[in-house]
Amino acid sequence: METPVSRTEQKVTFRVSPTRGRSQEVSALWLERRLEELDGVTDAEASFHTGLIHVDLDPEIIEPRAVGERIQALGIELDDGVEPIALEDIPTHERTLRIEAIFVALTFAGMTVGLIAGWFDLPTEVGWIGYGVAYVFGGYYGLKASIETLRHVAVDIDLLMILAATGALIIGAPFEGAMLLFLFSLSNVLQHYAFGRSRRAIRSLMELRPESAQVLIEGEEVTRSIDEVELGDIFVIRPGDRIPLDGVVVDGESTVDQASLTGESVPVAKSVDDQVFSGTINETGRLEVEVTRLAHESAIARLIHLVEEAQSEKAPTQRLIDRFEQPYVIGVFAMTALAIAIPLSLGFEFDSTFYRAMTLMVAASPCAVIISTPAAVLSAITAGARQGVLFKGGEYVESIADVDVVALDKTGTLTEGNTRLTDAVVRSDDAEETRSQADLLALAAAVQSGSEHHLAEATVDAARERELAIPSSSRFQARFGKGVYAEVDGSTIHIGNPRYFEDDLVDGPIAGLDEGLDAVNELQREGKTSVLVVRETEGHAAVIGWLAYSDTIRQGAAEMIEELRRHGVERVIMVTGDNEVVAQAIAEEVGIDEVHAELLPEQKVEIIEELTEQFGSVVMVGDGVNDAPALAVASIGVAMGGAGTDVALETADIVLMGDDLTKLPYVLELGSRTRRTLMTNFGVAFGAIGIMVAAIIITGMPLPLAVVGHEGSTVAVSLNGLRLLGFRS
Repeated sequence: METPVSRTEQKVTFRVSPTRGRSQEVSALWLERRLEELDGVTDAEASFHTGLIHVDLDPEIIEPRAVGERIQALGIELDDGVEPIALEDIPTHERTLRIEAIFVALTFAGMTVGLIAGWFDLPTEVGWIGYGVAYVFGGYYGLKASIETLRHVAVDIDLLMILAATGALIIGAPFEGAMLLFLFSLSNVLQHYAFGRSRRAIRSLMELRPESAQVLIEGEEVTRSIDEVELGDIFVIRPGDRIPLDGVVVDGESTVDQASLTGESVPVAKSVDDQVFSGTINETGRLEVEVTRLAHESAIARLIHLVEEAQSEKAPTQRLIDRFEQPYVIGVFAMTALAIAIPLSLGFEFDSTFYRAMTLMVAASPCAVIISTPAAVLSAITAGARQGVLFKGGEYVESIADVDVVALDKTGTLTEGNTRLTDAVVRSDDAEETRSQADLLALAAAVQSGSEHHLAEATVDAARERELAIPSSSRFQARFGKGVYAEVDGSTIHIGNPRYFEDDLVDGPIAGLDEGLDAVNELQREGKTSVLVVRETEGHAAVIGWLAYSDTIRQGAAEMIEELRRHGVERVIMVTGDNEVVAQAIAEEVGIDEVHAELLPEQKVEIIEELTEQFGSVVMVGDGVNDAPALAVASIGVAMGGAGTDVALETADIVLMGDDLTKLPYVLELGSRTRRTLMTNFGVAFGAIGIMVAAIIITGMPLPLAVVGHEGSTVAVSLNGLRLLGFRS
């Protein structure tokens, strides 16, 4: 588990052109180490597959620009200069992939010409021209990557392949060398296509967004490019239209198909004050929408950006393999040297000895091992995003498979969070001015209008539904997890749960407190969340009433918990700030194993830490706002994303973009399927190496078969990883 970062730390991202070497991550590791040597840089992650460099830094110690200058000083050219990139789409570099494909075609053509020249006894020059073309175009990217790696005083797989092809040429086997370069470059293209397909599958969402919007200007509809539309503009959407920008409905009712963004299979009803998102489809009614985010800040644009970031943040297995590559390659060089030196010292011929050594070098190269993890993990991240599940890094795809305990918040997670006021009871006392239920509700709404808590919103909504006149309030203060108070009409109004009134926040005794607490406890036994309302005036305080609320359990919550158990979760636990009785009632209905209720945010953190120490891997699922501390300390934090709310996207490791809790078992199954795919890929990769090395030593397997076996296993693990793109719940 990562150490929480300081409040001053920030993450910046730089962009480079993706490099095309098979094992460019050797250079990435070298760059990461150099950047982490800088004062103020706490972590660096570089991926030349995606062309992104992420740096965590303390801006009070080092400026982002200084980091960019350091990257360029190390010989790496940044696409956008030394300033970090903003939130925007990242190009796919399709042109580079097409050039690579042309090089592969020329390599194949040159190899074929050389082979035909030998078959038909054509002039020697024709054969050498053909092989020359094959070597130049087949070895270009590998030689370029090898030189770049050698500049960092390192070696990689590309160098192995170049040396093996050169060795074949030296011993008079140019066809074998040309075939090696052809298959090596072909598998490189297939891998880059696989990575590009993972990114294109998400980026294609951006193509769903219209290029223009029908904006209302002085009552007239005017067509404008979405880049010209400003915050606060009103645009019109008709049935069947795609929504061009994120916004809030200001007029009209409709249903919207949000499957492209959240994975929801059922259209969502939209009316005034509801949010809509770009790229989704309006189905039935006319809507007028006020723009709340500019085009480059839309939910889809942010989703694409975050998926790109996730694809460049490596899984633990991938990082282990990246570090394993360099010593392994050095070991292959050592084995090759021994395979030459020992037979020669025993009197064997040079040509046959050198040929067998080159064959061993090719067979033992770990290309399939290196590519096995990113091919699977990138595909899993993409599959999740298409289903409305955002993984914020490759490590979470792997680690979710090891989960032992799932801890769930109640309100907004197990329940829908659409809390409603069910009871507003006035306390009757001769010493107090008689109040009506409307007076009580108006006073409570006046105080709670300053709060963003779901109970406060329910009170204010209830007062507005009854068209009550809500008085103004001042000096609002909140006691997190307990209650609030404010001044209204010369009195201080306190609203809180029983713990609020244990903290001596009210001067002197409170008249009717025992009666109020009894009423609150009775309501809580009915499964309702309840609070007291106390009026304090000139040192005299009295309970004037109490309020009760209830929430709706999310559809499918009980079935979801059963699915979690079938996926190997040992315990499902509720952690909530709500009342014990209310929490127990919900827990019994959905099948929760253990309940921790009436918790403050810091107490939730303590519970998660205790569970982690007891069970190991703990997943915390919350709404991404008041559960942020617990999400941060859990092994994996899963947030109900509300189609991409900012706090959820920033806090959690995994985000359920459509607030669909039933996607949680899908997340676990995707993690398990990814783990199984990785194990299969490792089996294929290491099995192929073992079989080929044994066959070379025992039977003298020729170089062409070693080349086919080596590159065939590499393509096989790439395609096996790509199968995860189609994974569905």
